[in-house]
Amino acid sequence: MQTSGRVPSTGSRPVPSGWRARTAQLVAWAQEVHRRAEVRYPVVIHLADRMVSVNIFDTATRLASLCFLAAVPLLFVFAAYAPSAVRDQLIRSMRSVFGLTGPADAEIQQLMQPQGESLRQTTGVIGVFMVLISATAVSRAVQRLCKRSWEIPRGGRVAPWRWVAWLALWITALILQGSLHDGFGLGAWLGVPVTLVAEVGLWWWTQHLLLGGCVTWKPLLPGALITAITLTALTVTARFYMPRALNRALAGYGSLGSVFVLLSWLIVVCLAATVSVSCGAVLAQEPFLADRLGSPPSSRDRDAGTA
Repeated sequence: MQTSGRVPSTGSRPVPSGWRARTAQLVAWAQEVHRRAEVRYPVVIHLADRMVSVNIFDTATRLASLCFLAAVPLLFVFAAYAPSAVRDQLIRSMRSVFGLTGPADAEIQQLMQPQGESLRQTTGVIGVFMVLISATAVSRAVQRLCKRSWEIPRGGRVAPWRWVAWLALWITALILQGSLHDGFGLGAWLGVPVTLVAEVGLWWWTQHLLLGGCVTWKPLLPGALITAITLTALTVTARFYMPRALNRALAGYGSLGSVFVLLSWLIVVCLAATVSVSCGAVLAQEPFLADRLGSPPSSRDRDAGTA
């Protein structure tokens, strides 16, 4: 009697090789560790999961690059067409926010004032319109951040006026920064709390505006508070770091050096805003706040409810 030498079929799927079995065991172990950690430290695990879903580093880098490439040109065009009093207030605000002195201060003066007439003549109405359309990329990026933080799927009606309204809000806030930081001339003891309150209102309204009312006002408050505290702290510390960094970069590398310093600072600011908005959304959806604020359920809770 001859045998074919084949391994008899068991009627089931082939047994995985050694490395596949070890990989499956490792994945199962990681899932079990995640499950136990979620039971013991739910808020920490939910925060980590939301950071991964938002992709905080990629989101912050894209947002910073869009601010530099799209929003900054809009700021220069606005300064070219704005009345001299508004332009002077804008320069004062930028000087106050970054604590500019020496060469960096002179560079801002040169960028904002002497080129105003020539820039106004070369851009024209069509150029201004194109710069404005390009700047809405920043609004759309912030909108995507808010939607990802609150796990709101893409789609729905698009309202471009919200992007333009957010840009108008951003420019207005930047113009007023100088007065807010100085406490309307009374000093930093009043300027810091006033700036904090203004930042809370700014980010509270930003989320509500760009989310299109998908989330009511109360659940958005934790994110606005965390973002305001973080960005106010960065604004206060900027006065100690940015002047020396900008002056050193200008002395060593010219205007190109200031570009790298400013872009690096924008990445830090955008990363702080990304993490803060995401943390606020997670905390607002945790049980100890969700019932009080009327927050919408997270995707995890929705999946658990349908299971």
